[in-house]
Amino acid sequence: MSTTTSPTPASPAAPAGQAQAAQPPAAVSFAEAFRFWLKLGFISFGGPAGQIAIMHTELVERRRWISENRFLHALNYCMLLPGPEAQQLATYIGWLMHRTAGGIVAGALFVLPSLFILIALSWIYLRFGNVPVVAGLFYGIKPAVTALVLHAAHRVGTRALKNGWMWAIAAAAFLAIFALDTPFPAIVLAAGLIGHFGARRWPKVFALGGGHGSAKAGYGPALIDDDTPTPAHARFSRRQLMRILAVGLGLWALAMAGLVAAQGVQGTLTQMGWFFTKAALLTFGGAYAVLPYVYQGAVEHYQWLSGPQMIDGLALGETTPGPLIMVVAFVGFVGGWLRQVLGPDALLLGGALAATVVTFFTFLPSFVFILAGGPVVEATHGKLGFTAPLSAITAAVVGVILNLALFFAYHVLWPQGFSGRFDAVSALIAVAAAVALFRFKVGVMPLLAACAVVGLVVTMALGGVRA
Repeated sequence: MSTTTSPTPASPAAPAGQAQAAQPPAAVSFAEAFRFWLKLGFISFGGPAGQIAIMHTELVERRRWISENRFLHALNYCMLLPGPEAQQLATYIGWLMHRTAGGIVAGALFVLPSLFILIALSWIYLRFGNVPVVAGLFYGIKPAVTALVLHAAHRVGTRALKNGWMWAIAAAAFLAIFALDTPFPAIVLAAGLIGHFGARRWPKVFALGGGHGSAKAGYGPALIDDDTPTPAHARFSRRQLMRILAVGLGLWALAMAGLVAAQGVQGTLTQMGWFFTKAALLTFGGAYAVLPYVYQGAVEHYQWLSGPQMIDGLALGETTPGPLIMVVAFVGFVGGWLRQVLGPDALLLGGALAATVVTFFTFLPSFVFILAGGPVVEATHGKLGFTAPLSAITAAVVGVILNLALFFAYHVLWPQGFSGRFDAVSALIAVAAAVALFRFKVGVMPLLAACAVVGLVVTMALGGVRA
């Protein structure tokens, strides 16, 4: 399979490589697609933007499995959904190419490597977290995470806050969660209603578009091109829709019934399954948006882990492949370990089971959304409607993420509370990390690595100063 770099279609006198690129690639076998999705699961670093960029490079530019227009059309749909858009996009393309099995494989392999890695890292964290070397590394990483969350608020804000109305929605969301401790679902619902009704009166205010720009040509014909007919399995069928919804709801009910039978309604695993089902339906705007809701539930209400542990979990999530929302696997592992869901003699197994339960309930809705809604999207390659509520929700998310940044800063800079000491070293690391992100566009992985080394050096030099 050749790689095309020419921005224009090959002419009759073009070199052999360009002439070959003028033809669509050969049909892709399920086995070949399986190998690619498995590889993607291990290299999908960089958050949703980085993961989408990797898929675009591999699937649109290099392999030409799907055209740019079809790729962006699918992405726009995924952006409208709650849940991790990069994982949903992989599921969508896998489904389009190889039916339901292809979608399940693509979506599952996007998540499973991250789950296994996070289980291992979570065990190391709980088992050896008090070792000076590990504590020193996290001492440097925590301020960097604070800067990352602040940078996320800026990144989302530059896309969402295009006018005074959107700024007002963001400010109101910030005050609601910061000053009034309003639950995140209520903020999402209120913002969605503002967008829905506001668009009727002021459509230009809320119809901000997807922000992905127009498609650019030049990669050569794709296996699934702009004019490729929709395959039979991707055409809308009421019967197929009802079947997928029944299977999805059935799997959820079966899993929940098993947890209730094993632990009761108030059991830790049962509560995790129910809580993360709700979280999965509220992840508009990406993982940073739902983290305040996860904090409210997992830290404040259920007390599965502490605030500082939540920061450490986000740091681990940033350093592993897969969707950032996989930080919920860390939350599940720590909660399962500390609550001893399988007894005091099976802490590792209990933590791993809790992480798996949390991951299942978090991602099951995403598969249902894609497999059930994909045929509707394929039925029209025009603009997707109903973007006004999403625009308002995304604006509110900016205020929510800013509140999260302040929450992290409080725990990092005043580790014993406002009545305790101010950690000037952590403040310097946070400022340096922010400058690296905003001014020099340093990547997440190099930034976390550098801050971890600084934290280790500082703690060793100062005799084990801890955050």
